[in-house]
Amino acid sequence: MTLRVPKAELPDELKENMIKQLGGVPENVEVLWHSPALARDNLEVGAKVGAWSAADTSLKSFAHMAVAAQIGCSWCLDVGYFQAQNDNLDLTKASQVPRWRTSDVFTPLERDVMEYAEAMSSTPPTVTDEQYASLLGRLGPAAMVEITVFIAYANMATRANVANGVTSQGFSEACEIPLAEVPDGPGAASTA
Repeated sequence: MTLRVPKAELPDELKENMIKQLGGVPENVEVLWHSPALARDNLEVGAKVGAWSAADTSLKSFAHMAVAAQIGCSWCLDVGYFQAQNDNLDLTKASQVPRWRTSDVFTPLERDVMEYAEAMSSTPPTVTDEQYASLLGRLGPAAMVEITVFIAYANMATRANVANGVTSQGFSEACEIPLAEVPDGPGAASTA
């Protein structure tokens, strides 16, 4: 897939900051920069979402990558794995998120969070009362509402990237363990 809108030129200072943080300039930022106010707001909201701390970082990371695998956002999987390395998360687990249903590396809670992320990402959402109550009982109210809004934000980001034609840029190549392939493309991760 190619970008559906050409990249806009970013200010030099922003480009330099992106290169320091990620080693390159994210194409999704360059695409969104056609509306600088929107792009700035998106970066600000993303930073605030990333700073939330009521829910475990690895659970949020796995949830975001589960959303990305289901929606088909290779950019989010790519940068998510890169961020997992920077956050010192379990890279073996992170690499297996696209095939979490068949991998044996995840705990029951991690599996339930990824299943919840997929249920929230389905159209229409397929979250059940039992599923929500089970997670609420284990996570507590603050972490539960945080992970729910985090997954909703991940849906916005992944769907915008896919619609704009943004794909993997190779950020995860800096990691030691390659990401697992999504079994059969977008949506395959959601099959039981």
